[in-house]
Amino acid sequence: MPPENPHTASADRNRRHDGWRTLQRFFPYLWPRDNPGLRWRVVLACALLLVSTEIKLVLPFLFEWAIDAMKVSGPRLLVLPMLTVVAYAGGRFVGVGFDNLRNIVFERVGQEATRKLAEHVFSRLHRLSMRFHLARRTGEVTKVIERGTKSIDTMLYFMLFNIAPTLLSLAQVAAIFWFRFGKDLVAATAAAVVAYIWATRTITDWRTHLRERMNRLDGQALSRAVDSLLNYETVKYFGAEAREEERYAQATRAYADAAVSSENSLGLLNIAQSFVTNLLMAGAFAYTVAGWWHGTYTAGELVFVQMYLLQLFQPLDMLGMVYRTIRQGLTDMADMFRLIDTQVEVADVPGAPALVVGRASVTFDNVVFGYDPDRTILHGLSFQVPAGSRVAIVGPSGAGKSTIGRLLFRFYDPQQGRILIDGQDIRLVTQASLRAALGIVPQDSVLFNDTIGYNIAYGREGASAAEVEAAAQGASISDLLSRLPQGLNTEVGERGLKLSGGEKQRVAIARTLVKNPPILLFDEATSALDTRTEQDILGTMRLVASNRTTISIAHRLSTIVDSDTILVLDQGRLAEQGSHADLLRHDGLYAEMWARQAAENSEDELAEAAQ
Repeated sequence: MPPENPHTASADRNRRHDGWRTLQRFFPYLWPRDNPGLRWRVVLACALLLVSTEIKLVLPFLFEWAIDAMKVSGPRLLVLPMLTVVAYAGGRFVGVGFDNLRNIVFERVGQEATRKLAEHVFSRLHRLSMRFHLARRTGEVTKVIERGTKSIDTMLYFMLFNIAPTLLSLAQVAAIFWFRFGKDLVAATAAAVVAYIWATRTITDWRTHLRERMNRLDGQALSRAVDSLLNYETVKYFGAEAREEERYAQATRAYADAAVSSENSLGLLNIAQSFVTNLLMAGAFAYTVAGWWHGTYTAGELVFVQMYLLQLFQPLDMLGMVYRTIRQGLTDMADMFRLIDTQVEVADVPGAPALVVGRASVTFDNVVFGYDPDRTILHGLSFQVPAGSRVAIVGPSGAGKSTIGRLLFRFYDPQQGRILIDGQDIRLVTQASLRAALGIVPQDSVLFNDTIGYNIAYGREGASAAEVEAAAQGASISDLLSRLPQGLNTEVGERGLKLSGGEKQRVAIARTLVKNPPILLFDEATSALDTRTEQDILGTMRLVASNRTTISIAHRLSTIVDSDTILVLDQGRLAEQGSHADLLRHDGLYAEMWARQAAENSEDELAEAAQ
């Protein structure tokens, strides 16, 4: 026999204990310390549950009395059976009423627990590092949250209002049978219940693995669909519709096969459950009928036993479905808690103060960083950006230019060295205050699927309409708004695809103007634009950058020639620095890059003239 894989064994052990750990972690949401009103609702719902269960246990006694009263002669022949029948109907009605009152009382508890857990997960996702979000699949993550939150209310209902009263009824019915009919009927009932539970758990545990595989394939299919639709332009560019359809079809076929296996296993479970319950019912009925035939039991007692068995096995018939639902709910909730448990790579130090910016200077002090341990991007990088200056960062692809922006915003922490703003180490201040002092216009300005006004106002919470309009004017999009019938209320579409590249960049600039930060980062903000639009955007950027510390990461050198200082990176190291004229005189890497781009521009101009 092959040795046990320690990782697999650990995973199996964790899976077995997921249920208890998940319940322990979920309990504070169900019994919140800060909301005594919800606690009282839980107590009241449990009290109503107890009353309803006891009423249902009394009903067979009423029916027994009604049957036995039918043997009485005289005027009482009609009165006693009618009274007991009326009492029986009233008891059923009261039991149903208490059940529904219990649901009404508890509904707020379940919804509040679901809401708080969903908000906690959503908040946690926004606190996870960029490394997590670059590796995640959006469709799978949203499916985990959806399944986890939807399972909570159903799982709570079954645990509290099905399993709990069933266990209570089992104990009380066993006691009643013991005192009324002896130990034989109790032993037979107990054996059947144990066999039923064992068969249900054994088959359901096997089905759980099938269900987990089905969920995984379901998430994969959704992830492929979301990924393909988000990148539909790329699909169109390469005529890959059939390829995407086949890729999605592969995922859906795999899911369908897994779903068939899961449903077939459900049929096997139902057969096993039905065999156990019907075997016991047949035996119990034969036992009581034999007792009635020999005169040991009255007709009322015969009906009494039958009603109790039916009442007992009715919830037991649902036990398989209840157990499956709870197991699946615990699995889905455990997946959601695993998202919560994902390690936060970049976190504030305890008691971190807010960043205070007097002079908006930026310093990289011997910074060493790599996305992976075996691949270093920045090798001891050091430079300074004086307050109020305009500094550009250039270099070949892969030199580490965009990495500087990610480190400045503290999406990652360097392995060595420090990054200072106004002399303060950004790792020792709060991330919220750090990012409040920074503004960015990225190469690809992604907008929310809302209005232009909403996207501009997103720069600062609580921005007024006048501030939004002033920012739009400052970003030179007033002409655009005047051509749009709805102006600032124009919908931009998903990721802003209804706007052109230049229009999106201007909205991004306006959003940064609303934020009004002391430090601006332009991360190749014009590299995806045509020359004319680029020049217009550059003019706007120069106006926006006045009286601010500005860092421009650029690919086209012609866009940064007027910078106070140009930093030239090469393989994660500072190769050169100086003004445009100084670097050309130095005749180094910058001069070589300038000459190459100048030659490429001349070729482009000749090609356009030839057309």
